[in-house]
Amino acid sequence: MRERMQQQRLTLTLSIPEINLVLDALGQLPYAQVYELIGTIQQQAQAQIGLSPVEAPGEPA
Repeated sequence: MRERMQQQRLTLTLSIPEINLVLDALGQLPYAQVYELIGTIQQQAQAQIGLSPVEAPGEPA
């Protein structure tokens, strides 16, 4: 089922408070299950509001 989910893409329109609520909820789950999804959400949000991406600790500048 996970493979099928990766193949399909959806575009959602959410407000910043709604995105923050989703991120807060994801933060309650085990890191290993959600870190990639959180990163994807953050990258897409940053691109849309014009922020520079935040580098993860240990990543080269």
